[in-house]
Amino acid sequence: MDATQLVQRYLDTWNEHDPEARGSAVASLWTEDARYVDPLASVVGPDAISELIGAVQAQAPGFEFRLANGVDAHHDVVRFGWELVPASGGEPLAIGFDVAVTSEDGRIAQVLGFLDKAPAA
Repeated sequence: MDATQLVQRYLDTWNEHDPEARGSAVASLWTEDARYVDPLASVVGPDAISELIGAVQAQAPGFEFRLANGVDAHHDVVRFGWELVPASGGEPLAIGFDVAVTSEDGRIAQVLGFLDKAPAA
């Protein structure tokens, strides 16, 4: 498993605004029964994950996710930090880290997300 490539593909799905392209990318990257959970959401399956990504994009227009630090991996587990920043540059709106568990075929089976900084409600 190339963990850095997997994380970049993961972040690319969070930055894909076209619903059809995003749905296709999520379907190829995640298992059919994949689960995504963070303090604000818990969804199962590629369709629900793609819809969640679209909802996050609608709440933060003009922002994009980027890798905030290196990728650390062992066995079938990957962790990495990320930031949600204005596409034109500037201070992050949100900061967090995710832990992904991969399946035997290298796709994402589960992501556990943690928020270190979240937008005020």
